[in-house]
Amino acid sequence: MELTLDRLTRQFGARIAVDRVTATLGPGVTGLLGANGAGKTTLMRMVCDVLRPTSGRICYDGQDISAMGDGYRALLGYLPQDFGYYPDFSALDFMCYMATLKGFGRRDGRRRSLRLLEEVGLAHDARRKVKTFSGGMKQRLGIAQAMINDPTILVLDEPTAGLDPKERVHFRNLIAGFAQDKVVILSTHIVSDVEFIAKRILVMRSGSFVMDGTPKQVVAQAEGKVWECHVDARRAEAMAASMVVANVRYATDGHAVVRVVAEAAPTADAHRVEPTLEDLYLHVFNDADAR
Repeated sequence: MELTLDRLTRQFGARIAVDRVTATLGPGVTGLLGANGAGKTTLMRMVCDVLRPTSGRICYDGQDISAMGDGYRALLGYLPQDFGYYPDFSALDFMCYMATLKGFGRRDGRRRSLRLLEEVGLAHDARRKVKTFSGGMKQRLGIAQAMINDPTILVLDEPTAGLDPKERVHFRNLIAGFAQDKVVILSTHIVSDVEFIAKRILVMRSGSFVMDGTPKQVVAQAEGKVWECHVDARRAEAMAASMVVANVRYATDGHAVVRVVAEAAPTADAHRVEPTLEDLYLHVFNDADAR
C-alpha cells in the first residue's frame, strides 16, 4: 500500500503554491507540518483529487489516481479545512447521508454512523441539529464523516481546529489506532497533533518539503540551537521581542528562565538544552517569508 507524490506542482497564475514535491507514503500517520500559507491545503486537495496538479502526478500502488477515478475516491476519507455540513440535519441524519454517498445500504450505514458518533463522543447528541453544535462538536462530526467508509487513505487538514485539549488527546488516540494499516496524512501547524502519533514528518515551507524523517530525525535538525538562560524580567521581555523565544518562565523574585532558539548562545551564561518538535518548528518558521 503506497501513495506516491511524483514531482507534484500546482501553480495559480504566477504563484507556485506547491513546488515539485516528491514522497512515497505508506501505512501509518504522516504529519505534514507547516505554517499557514506553506502549501499544505493545496497539496491535500490534490491528494484527494479535488484539485488537479499543474504538473507531476499522484499514484496509488503504481496507478495514476487521475485514471482510477471513482475507484480511487472510494478509498478516500477527507476532512477539509473548511468542513461543510447541512445545518438542519441532525448529526445522525448527516452521517447516514454521507454513508449513502459512500455506497452503504440504509441499515449498515446507520449502524456504522452510530458507532462512529460514539467513537467521537457525539452519541448523546446524535439527534441534535448540527447548527446547534459548538465548533468543537462540528469538528468531531467532520472527523466521523471522514472515517465513514473505513478509508484506506485518510486525509485530515487541520483536524483539531476548535477542539479543547481533552478532545485533542482523544482524537490523537483515535487516529493512532486507526492508522496502523492505513495511509493517514495529517496536515497541521499545531505541533502536538503530530509529535506523538506520527511515524514520519514532512516539513513544508513555501510549497516545498524542507525536511523529511521520523520525529526524532526531524527534531535533530535543531540540535545545538536551543538554549536556556536566567535573566531578569526586563531582559526577558526584550529577548522575547528580538529573538525566537520558545518559552519564558517567570519567577517570583523578578527573574525568568528563557528558552531561545538561536544559532549562537543568546547570553554568556546560556546553556544548550535538548530540542523538541516545537523548537524545530520555530527554527524553520521564524521569519516573515515562512508564514
